[in-house]
Amino acid sequence: MVTTRILEILRTGQPDESATIQGWVRTKRELKDFTFVEVNDGSSMANLQVVLDPVLPDYADVLKQLNTGTSIAVSGILVASPAKGQRIELKAQTVEVYGEADPQTYPLQKKRHSFEFLREIGHLRSRTNTLGAVFRVRNACANAIHQFFQSRGFLWIHTPIITASDCEGAGEMFHVTSLNLTDVPLTEAKGVDYSQDFFGKPAYLTVSGQLEAEVMAMAFSNVYTFGPTFRAENSNTSRHLAEFWMVEPEMAFCDLQGDMDLAEEFLKYLFKSVLEQCPEDMEFFNQRIDNSVLATADNIINNQFERVTYTDAIALLEKTNKKFEYPVKWGLDLQSEHERYLAEELFKKPVIVTDYPVEIKAFYMRLSDDEKTVAAMDILAPKIGEIIGGSQREERLDVLENRIQKQGLNLADYWWYLDLRRYGTVPHAGFGLGFERLVQFMTGMGNIRDVIPFPRAPLSVDF
Repeated sequence: MVTTRILEILRTGQPDESATIQGWVRTKRELKDFTFVEVNDGSSMANLQVVLDPVLPDYADVLKQLNTGTSIAVSGILVASPAKGQRIELKAQTVEVYGEADPQTYPLQKKRHSFEFLREIGHLRSRTNTLGAVFRVRNACANAIHQFFQSRGFLWIHTPIITASDCEGAGEMFHVTSLNLTDVPLTEAKGVDYSQDFFGKPAYLTVSGQLEAEVMAMAFSNVYTFGPTFRAENSNTSRHLAEFWMVEPEMAFCDLQGDMDLAEEFLKYLFKSVLEQCPEDMEFFNQRIDNSVLATADNIINNQFERVTYTDAIALLEKTNKKFEYPVKWGLDLQSEHERYLAEELFKKPVIVTDYPVEIKAFYMRLSDDEKTVAAMDILAPKIGEIIGGSQREERLDVLENRIQKQGLNLADYWWYLDLRRYGTVPHAGFGLGFERLVQFMTGMGNIRDVIPFPRAPLSVDF
């Protein structure tokens, strides 16, 4: 059986062409002389209308089975549609039912369901209009990420999911162990005896592939990671996940200026690609979810990002009459409300803030000559705040060793990272982008759990 995707039929199908589709029934409308069935196969927001004539073999029996959720194959002839809002429809010649859906128990009926309810039926929610649109946009965005880097000669690196190092130094990591948790072996000092564990020492799920990407950049110049990362942060918010995907390019022979330029170009490319690949889905989000979605995309694509130092940003925030919940002071990290004020109200476009205080940034960021700031940058976007964080990396061995020790980390744990500075060190830079945060920003979805197929969060590990 040769089938055609519904998206292709809606875009290019012509009257009198034969076609076979496979999909799921969305709605059924019975009239005296014929029946209309809306079918969707996930390829597009729109359904294809199928017309069933009573002369169809076993018409009455087939009709009884065609409830919302039923999976079917339909073969027939495409005809011009007389109905408003649709160009073409399929006049059925044969209908095959694969699997029925009991209308008394099938939870997705022709009405609007709350996102909270849909999270309870995560195995079925992708069949809804909104979640279907989300995952098509997610796919288009992921594809654009690879196209952007591959077209520029970057090597895609598969960094490890299990690691022994904490890239961020925050300690919010999931432990990986093969020890029997009901009888954990202990040392004489009553600590866990990791010598008996699988790896012989503590191991974790990675929070970032950056350090390993730096290893590969020292051999291939330009590389990127795109894979799952994990954070054992007990945050039940609309912005946090325990398992999420990160995009992290690393560039040898690159400074902070080059890092900023690439990050800005990257965001513009992604938004432009998604608008081209998923115009109907993005229009849906603009109409049903957030009426500023398309304007936000335009703001990203067609504006040169503002660039301002952290010091100047603090001064601008201190001058404003706006009252903030969190204090504004040099040396304190910017909060989401500060970031959004800069991007939404002050500059009214994306802003790149650079040169943050050394005390609030990670050990691997390059120390500035004043020794008070580091060569870091965050891209702040309207409606969401920080969307990308990056820096020029510290390439000087003595400075890096000092930074690691000042943050209370063990130099021995980073022997291989320090070796990169011993053998052929070069200026290099990179950034990280949380993929789900980007998809949430693009679509206007209110909760990050609704832009990933199987969300992982505190007390939530279904499927």
